[in-house]
Amino acid sequence: MIVSAATDWAGVAHLPAVAPVRIASLVPSLTELLFALGLGPQVIARTGFCVHPAPAVRQVRKIGGTKDPDLERLRALAPTHLIVNIDENRREVVDAARAFVPHVIVTHPLIPADNLRLFALFAAIFGRESEAADLAASFAAASAEAQAVTARLPRERVLYLIWKSPWMSVSRDTYVAATLATAGMDVVDAVAKQRYPVLEVDEPAWREADRILLSTEPYAFREKDRRALEEQTGKPVTLLDGEWTSWYGARAAPGLRALARWRIEAL
Repeated sequence: MIVSAATDWAGVAHLPAVAPVRIASLVPSLTELLFALGLGPQVIARTGFCVHPAPAVRQVRKIGGTKDPDLERLRALAPTHLIVNIDENRREVVDAARAFVPHVIVTHPLIPADNLRLFALFAAIFGRESEAADLAASFAAASAEAQAVTARLPRERVLYLIWKSPWMSVSRDTYVAATLATAGMDVVDAVAKQRYPVLEVDEPAWREADRILLSTEPYAFREKDRRALEEQTGKPVTLLDGEWTSWYGARAAPGLRALARWRIEAL
């Protein structure tokens, strides 16, 4: 099935935006993408986790978090478009926002190549074809570079942790896992079948991993966590910038390049 450039991940075909355009974003990486496309002046609301690009994004009104935005504050800002993500935002929040936001754009990238679809989607809706083409070219080059590096290095099995108390990881069908795979790292399977499984202490994944990766987000793992887990498991444990693996949009290309450089240094 061929999907048009203006069709989002919910299957909704969006018409080109008509002025005045007022965009609210509940997705940090996509807030950054809007600015990268030259749409910063049209962004009127963001979450507290939308921190890039600084300092420009600080001029945009905050309306809460990704899971619990203040819908009344959002309504008062009268957005014409709302950017959401299936993984990052709660469905009931999005459904409630539909009552007063004319256009809700649903996203759900699962592999790095989906960035090309994101660029095309935003370009088609907001008329930013030239800027999107530049981002697509940069991403294609970064992806090729990462794969070239990967081809020269042995692949690693990794356990990628995003939370503790309880420990939580990512499954192979997530964007994070696909990004790691592009850089030559395959996440080990967890017994649980959730996309973000809770790991028990006897989970085989702990034993099967060659390396454990602690992401800096959403849980802010620190050096003391790394040392403690390395002592506990006897495996190499590395702190890894979560923006390299989980931020799609404008940060996807530099993220892949950073992962490739890190792999060369780590082996």
